Amino acid sequence: MRRISIRSRGLTILIVVGLIVAAFVVRLVDVQIVSASEINAEAEGRRGITSTVWGDRGQIVDANGTVLAGSVDRFDITMSPRNAGAFERTGEDGQTVEVSRDEALADIASVTGQDPQELVELVDSVLADDPDSNFGYLVRMVTLEQYEQIRALGIPWLYYERHPARTYPNGAVAGNLTGFMQGAYGDPLAGLELAQDKCLAGTDGSVSYEAGADGVPIPGSEVTEVEMQSGGDLVLTIDADTQWYAQQVIAQEVIAMGGQYGHITVMDAKTGKLVAVAEYPTVDPNNPGLADPDARGSRAFTAPFEPGSTMKAVTAAAAFDQGLSTPDEKFVVPGLFDRNDATFRDDWDHGDIKLTAAGIMARSSNIGIALMGERLSAADRYSYLERFGLGQTTAVDFLGEEPGTLHDWQDWDGQTNYATMFGQGLSVTAPQMASIYQALANGGVRMPAQLIEGCRAPDGTLTPNETGEPAQVVSAAAAEQTLTLLEATAQSGSTAAEVAIPGYRVGVKTGTAEVSGGDGSYLSGQYMTSMAGIAPIDDPRYVVSVSIMEPTTMRSSAATAPAWHDVMAYVLQKNRVPMSPQPWPQIATTF
Repeated sequence: MRRISIRSRGLTILIVVGLIVAAFVVRLVDVQIVSASEINAEAEGRRGITSTVWGDRGQIVDANGTVLAGSVDRFDITMSPRNAGAFERTGEDGQTVEVSRDEALADIASVTGQDPQELVELVDSVLADDPDSNFGYLVRMVTLEQYEQIRALGIPWLYYERHPARTYPNGAVAGNLTGFMQGAYGDPLAGLELAQDKCLAGTDGSVSYEAGADGVPIPGSEVTEVEMQSGGDLVLTIDADTQWYAQQVIAQEVIAMGGQYGHITVMDAKTGKLVAVAEYPTVDPNNPGLADPDARGSRAFTAPFEPGSTMKAVTAAAAFDQGLSTPDEKFVVPGLFDRNDATFRDDWDHGDIKLTAAGIMARSSNIGIALMGERLSAADRYSYLERFGLGQTTAVDFLGEEPGTLHDWQDWDGQTNYATMFGQGLSVTAPQMASIYQALANGGVRMPAQLIEGCRAPDGTLTPNETGEPAQVVSAAAAEQTLTLLEATAQSGSTAAEVAIPGYRVGVKTGTAEVSGGDGSYLSGQYMTSMAGIAPIDDPRYVVSVSIMEPTTMRSSAATAPAWHDVMAYVLQKNRVPMSPQPWPQIATTF
């Protein structure tokens, strides 16, 4: 009996093994012969897919972290056309209903605002071209809110691609500086977006996965091939609040004066950092196509102008630096200057008048400043103009920035030799002019103009922007004497009432210059009016310069006085700058 039992168990094992082998053989025949075509078709549909993981572009932020340019998530809604059909949806009540393809497309359209029929025609057209198509766009660049609403519809043949899109949350504030992109996520086209792309641009990554014939990713098949890298943040010296306010002020002033355009520059007197570079008209980077092409950049950096009498401060500072004059020196100023191949008058008729050096500045006498300036050689004055930064771009190196015009002194004729003393025969940009007054406000030390603080990496490390070294352009004593002349202008000049800021000693200089035609001639009846100034004059903190191209309702430099006053008063109060201690000096302008 025992022997029979052992034999029975052995036979049973052999039978089981035989059956297993037979099953494998049958399956092998089925795979290799019977079902081969079907399996191959399924494998054909199951393929590796590589998807882009977009590298986020860094932000452009002001000195306080306010976002001027940033990125937001946008989504492309894609579909598998060949799988687009009816499906079952379970409602909140637990009931299951069948949703047709066209009903699903209508649900999508209700979220995106599209015409449902257009979506139906879109799907049909893709299938008409390729009945086996597994990919097509339904709608691109929907918001996060729209994406979440569409995803909640539970449509099984929809897929989603994330894109970072560029946005400018403060609209036109600093739009002249930030520049803009080509479309929502195209290439940078202007301003800091283009010039600082190396800092801002992220690096795209990629991920691959296996997908079935229906396009659905197979769980667990994702493999990151290239890691995405975010771009850095560009940190500016601009204060967004001051930029916004200055833009409002210059817009109102240009419109009120019937001007073509204008700009206001605010600079920190001790550091050379640009606090605002405001312009009108300007560009909203969210909709650059709405702006005039000439307003899509920064005229402040790219459109040099002849400054007129604001340049007299440089002539006076050079004379003081050489010990050739003092603020209280007395001059008898004639009504006509006619010598050394130069002839000109002041902009008001007068005979011989008695003015101090301070009075020459306060009355803005071209003849008077010529009497001071001719004490220096043309070569020496040219050297001072270079040291103040004329004829060269600023350290900002803004995209498309112009160096202005400063002809070699050996090319000056008699008229130009004197004209450069009062701001004609040469040209400057707005930041250059602000930089000149910054040097005078800072003991004669010109700090490199600065717009960019640095590039901040995703890990928080800030790489400072290289700007160059400070330069002593005139002595501290000469700078102080020049400030006396500017304060005399604010006290008793033609715009004294308009520029006075209660509690603060200020210094200003106006300028009106004919507009150059670019060929050595001037455009008849066209002027650029300007004002540059410093406050508080006893402990300088800020420089503000204002310029308006071709004002028509008021052609004198007084056209810029209200804007200069309002912006300087705002900056002093916003930054809680202490008021000037009493008593204030009274500066003699006549004798």
